Amino acid sequence: MIITFTVQSEFIYLKQDMELQFFKDFDFTDFWNESSYSVRDYIEPFPEDELIASVEEELGYKLPASYIELMRLQNGGLVEKSCFPTSEENSWANDHIAITGIMGIGREKTYSICGELGSQFMIEEWGYPAIGIYICDCPSAGHDMVLLDYSNCGKDGEPEVVHIDQEDNYRKIFLAKDFETFIKGLKSEDEFDSE
Repeated sequence: MIITFTVQSEFIYLKQDMELQFFKDFDFTDFWNESSYSVRDYIEPFPEDELIASVEEELGYKLPASYIELMRLQNGGLVEKSCFPTSEENSWANDHIAITGIMGIGREKTYSICGELGSQFMIEEWGYPAIGIYICDCPSAGHDMVLLDYSNCGKDGEPEVVHIDQEDNYRKIFLAKDFETFIKGLKSEDEFDSE
């Protein structure tokens, strides 16, 4: 399967041809939010192998292959499908968490994993647990995050995806067994009751 993306107006024109392993059957229609804010603060150029290796060395963890694949389709950005169901109540809702965007692989954009407000910033400045890579920010503006959690797999394993709630003493809520499952499980906000 060959994927080609073209971004219009003020967005960068991108073309990425690659054979998909994880997301070949995933429908990206209405997944990404194509706003100028997303371009300005989230979307990095497609990551080359050298950049991936240097980011992994800087953060001390091997990035999941499914995360790398998605970032080679679009390297970060705001999302329209922004909610993930939970079985536990949290500071956002009784039945789901919400994300604002997915951090790309890079250092240039504010919301990239090694950017100004990236993973290390959340650990060093906000006191988040140093147990993985923070990959999604949430609408709470720093009071909760989504993490690739390497606690059970080691620095080179396949991390689980968890929600960390700073408002509740950094409580960890399991979301998905891996990044691919997390992405495929994201839903539109209107699928949840707003009671």
